[in-house]
Amino acid sequence: MISKTYAPQEIEDKWYSYWIENKYFRSTPNPDKEPYTIVIPPPNVTGVLHMGHMLNNTIQDILIRKARMEGKEACWVPGTDHASIATEAKVVAMLKERGINKRDLTRDEFLEYCWEWTHKYGGIILKQLRKLGASCDWDRTRFTMEPDLYDSVIDVFIDLYHKGEIYRGHRMVNWDPQALTTVSDEEVIMKEVNQKLVYLRYPLAVENGGGSMEEGVVIATTRPETIMADAAICVNPNDERYQHLIGKQVLIPLINRAIPVIADDYVEMEFGTGCLKVTPAHDTNDYELGKRHNLPIIDLLNEDGTLNEKAQILVGEDRFIARKKIVKLLEESGNLVKTEEYKSNVGHSERTNVVIEPRISEQWFLKMEKISKPAFDNVMNDTVQLIPPKFKNTYRHWMENVRDWNISRQLWWGHRIPAYYLNDGTIIIAKSKREALRKAQHEYQLFALTEEDLTQDPDVLDTWFSSWLWPISVFNGIKEPDNEEVNYYYPTNDLVTAPEILFFWVARMIIAGYEYRSNYPFKNVYLTGIVRDKLGRKMSKSLGNSPDPIDLIDQYGADSIRTGMLFSSQAGNDLPYDDKLIEQGRNFGNKIWNAFRLVKGWNVDGSIGSPDGSKLAIDWFESKLNQTLLEVQDHFSKFRISDSLNSVYKLIWDDFCAQYLEMIKPNFEQPIDQATYDATLDFFDRLMRLLHPFMPFITEEIWQNILERKDKESICIAPFPQPESVNQEILSDFDIFFELVSSIRNLRNAKNISPKTVLPLAIKTDNAARYQQLESLIQKLANVESVAYVNKEGEGTSFRVKSDEFFINLADELDVEAERENLQKELQYTLGFLASVKSKLSNERFVQNAKGDVVEKERQKQADAEAKIETLKEALVRLG
Repeated sequence: MISKTYAPQEIEDKWYSYWIENKYFRSTPNPDKEPYTIVIPPPNVTGVLHMGHMLNNTIQDILIRKARMEGKEACWVPGTDHASIATEAKVVAMLKERGINKRDLTRDEFLEYCWEWTHKYGGIILKQLRKLGASCDWDRTRFTMEPDLYDSVIDVFIDLYHKGEIYRGHRMVNWDPQALTTVSDEEVIMKEVNQKLVYLRYPLAVENGGGSMEEGVVIATTRPETIMADAAICVNPNDERYQHLIGKQVLIPLINRAIPVIADDYVEMEFGTGCLKVTPAHDTNDYELGKRHNLPIIDLLNEDGTLNEKAQILVGEDRFIARKKIVKLLEESGNLVKTEEYKSNVGHSERTNVVIEPRISEQWFLKMEKISKPAFDNVMNDTVQLIPPKFKNTYRHWMENVRDWNISRQLWWGHRIPAYYLNDGTIIIAKSKREALRKAQHEYQLFALTEEDLTQDPDVLDTWFSSWLWPISVFNGIKEPDNEEVNYYYPTNDLVTAPEILFFWVARMIIAGYEYRSNYPFKNVYLTGIVRDKLGRKMSKSLGNSPDPIDLIDQYGADSIRTGMLFSSQAGNDLPYDDKLIEQGRNFGNKIWNAFRLVKGWNVDGSIGSPDGSKLAIDWFESKLNQTLLEVQDHFSKFRISDSLNSVYKLIWDDFCAQYLEMIKPNFEQPIDQATYDATLDFFDRLMRLLHPFMPFITEEIWQNILERKDKESICIAPFPQPESVNQEILSDFDIFFELVSSIRNLRNAKNISPKTVLPLAIKTDNAARYQQLESLIQKLANVESVAYVNKEGEGTSFRVKSDEFFINLADELDVEAERENLQKELQYTLGFLASVKSKLSNERFVQNAKGDVVEKERQKQADAEAKIETLKEALVRLG
């Protein structure tokens, strides 16, 4: 017995458990099958499901389920990323709640807490993905800090170091003063902030040791707290205002240290005062300028963003407090000229949201110029395809301007850099202290050395230095480069991810793929858009504009969420989220459920024959189904996943439920013939298999009920329906038939005639055979008592469908005067419309300059209007 309403919670839990128990998602190398592989973009171990995950993982699941049904060896590898900064921040916060300071712990003690946190919370998001219906091979779940993956990362570091691609050096980096570590350029989020633009005067240094305010220079800065680290004032060599100052010295306000005035084309004469303070330690551009002019580097900030002794004043103050205080000091000293309100983009740490500090630091770097070339070339020539291709321009810009990758982080949680230092600073790269000692003894002949004489680098590797190996390391392809799994599953097929990590994850995976497998890691990269609210804002917890995905699943069911997220989600375009989309998904599921209940509720009589109308309806829907299958395959081949769903939605809602079932359903309390019933269940079977990748739960429930299966089969492994022949003639005939039925129904509504009132129909056509075969369906769907064929204008109200004219004699059902008035109004409107079209077509400039198809559309409008006018005039004549 099919329940009256669809209850997603019960059904979803039931079928997901069934799939897991029967290992339908399990994958092993099978030489008799074509592999289809997706590796999940590993969510942070700190993460919980958000709307972006919902969209991303739904698309991945659709692709993997379809491939599985197509007979491929489908393998979707799940896993999580250790997320150095994010996890360390979570653990530090947890310890703070317990009254423990990280600085009071040893490294090993802190790491124990990290593992405790990871074991307790790290798998939450993967469990949540199960509620979404994700058909991952959960036995393959990987974690970037598990032993094999850890070893792989260390092996790659050692390999690249010995190849000369990794080096240690001083560079300007992005420093997070809260996390106390460097972060990559891609982890810096630019935000517009309100600031003060401070104008201050540097007096000219004079021979007697004083300073002349009148002859000094005025500069504008948003960072007055760094003036004590200034190394020079720079002007443009072509700026006539300052020619006399080049080569002279000015005094830094408050501390009176003399610095030179230098000239460089970098300075824009029109910007600000045309004078620039050069602070090499605290600005990336100033750092480059300082290198060109051999300027000293004075770093006046501590790691935590407080001022150090080099500042000379305000020592120990936080940078932002110092900024406010120094403005007051400048005012008191007479060096302050003015302040202005100023808006500018300032870099913030993606993880801690604090303002990033440019900082000179000794770090580990990977040379990118040579190693990234295959990854650049093979995306540009479409060996690896970005979908949509517009992102190739972004990729090109990044890769053509690639800089050496700062791969070290000043954290404890992560893959520790395998570098060991001797007391004299000698660096030994090794996997362990024991191996490093052995190298020191044999390579440097230091036989008296002990492990206590070696100090391991305290830093860990950037999180992305582990995840760039993900498509390889999940199959142990670094440790065992010729193992069966990596040879079978690699390269993977498709990657689904967000555009914002195109460079620092996608590009780097491609780099690693060519470096360690001499091949790309995936063939296609499907880049999703951002899920936004009605105001266009990115959905986030901090803004409070994002619903909890688990709450949505509990309320609407996973199938509703999956379809709702996809209804308006084109590749690379942002998704404007609205609860109505989810409601549309729920309504779709209810529509399918009610249609199935309707069919299963019919009485079947095997002794009666099939009506001609039902046979015709079956033939029509067979072609309609095959036509849609061709559309869907085309959409999938072009990664138009949303278009695929919309095609299936229209086929089921409009063509199957609204048209086909209406045509074949038996009259009240009458049975249906066996052949029509069987054909309808066969359609249901194929429709559920077609819909399954999008809505896995309801399709499994209905599919099992269609066939009343007793064995251990599942729609998960049932064959995806394949298109057969399409009868275009029957599709064309039925398009006209549906338009005819719609016109009669619209006529009833316009004339306030009950749907129960039977009406006569006359048809003027050159193709009577088309309508004769459809007569029984016309009578059934339009409630027409008889169909007559005429050679001249018939009686009553008329309308056209294509080139054929139809007449319905409404007789006593019609208010003649009201009808005459309506026809006159419509005639006057159509005459006015025709005049406007003729005016446009009589304009030679329009006809000559407009595109051919635009002109042709206007001509078609003219022909349609003229035909309609004739019909209206004839109808008025018939009314007398």
